[in-house]
Amino acid sequence: MALRRDDIGFGGYTLLQDDSAFCYGVDAVLLADLARCGPADRVMDLGTGNGIVPLIIHARYTPASITGLEVQNSVFELALANVSHNELSDRIKIVKSDVLDVRRLFPAESFTVVTCNPPYTEKGRGIPGSNPVLFTARHETTAAFSDFAAAASWLLPKGGRFCVVHRPSRLADIFESCRACGMEPKILRMVAPHAGAEANIVLVETVKGAGKELKVLPELVVRNADGSYTDEIEKIYCRK
Repeated sequence: MALRRDDIGFGGYTLLQDDSAFCYGVDAVLLADLARCGPADRVMDLGTGNGIVPLIIHARYTPASITGLEVQNSVFELALANVSHNELSDRIKIVKSDVLDVRRLFPAESFTVVTCNPPYTEKGRGIPGSNPVLFTARHETTAAFSDFAAAASWLLPKGGRFCVVHRPSRLADIFESCRACGMEPKILRMVAPHAGAEANIVLVETVKGAGKELKVLPELVVRNADGSYTDEIEKIYCRK
């Protein structure tokens, strides 16, 4: 394990990451931005990894509570260490469990916002490599996306929001799974690495029990031609 500690750029918080595993990127920042939490919100982050999304959400919004769920033991330990190091143990709770077990662990409708940066590769695809932690972070193993959607639906009341960052190639799966669980897609935004490039990230917000009306936002471009972040990304990082 090759650990390093990085300043995340929000709230003065730092993050311990494992170079040999999965390090966070712009997708986590975009997911936290999509969450748009209020002070009364109770937030659940499914597949929280090293805890980056709860840290950013707390720094930006300070909701009533944040819980992160993580199945991999070594990554769970990192998330615990990150919450403790930033002195947020009274505000952020990290739970070690599979997303398949949320019905046993949490009462129905106990959260108002659920965020999810799930493994992007569909269950049954991909070849396991020498790093099982990295493989699990990138590939659906015990749970498919439909299981993440079912967990979110259990945790949310009517009107609760499920916010997802994923790959555009999985958009049909996202819509199908969420609708099957009573969560209607309400906001869609494609994210491209630079102008003229094919989108490689999609942001989706669904609302439990909502009517059918999807708002498609303008494409978000991450970098300018010179490699610098665009003005909108700088604003999302709270630098402008």
